[in-house]
Amino acid sequence: PTDMFDLTGFQRDLLYVVASDDGQHGLAIKDRMETYYETEINHARLYPNLDALAEKGLIEKSQRDQRTNEYDLTARGAREIEARIEWEQQYVDG
Repeated sequence: PTDMFDLTGFQRDLLYVVASDDGQHGLAIKDRMETYYETEINHARLYPNLDALAEKGLIEKSQRDQRTNEYDLTARGAREIEARIEWEQQYVDG
């Protein structure tokens, strides 16, 4: 069973951004999301959604230093993205 269907579109986009680079901190993720969404993403939206992805085991949250967390894709998160892409392609490429 996949967890991807359970995610909001915002959470799925966050997962893809985290997957794009190892050890990203929250502000780097925020910048990338703002570029894509062309609007400001506030902390109250960003961090609870990153935490939700971590609780599902799709990303891993670790502390870089006293003030900064960083986020990495887990093996499970990578499998979920692959499964999602395969599912999408059957409709897009068909």
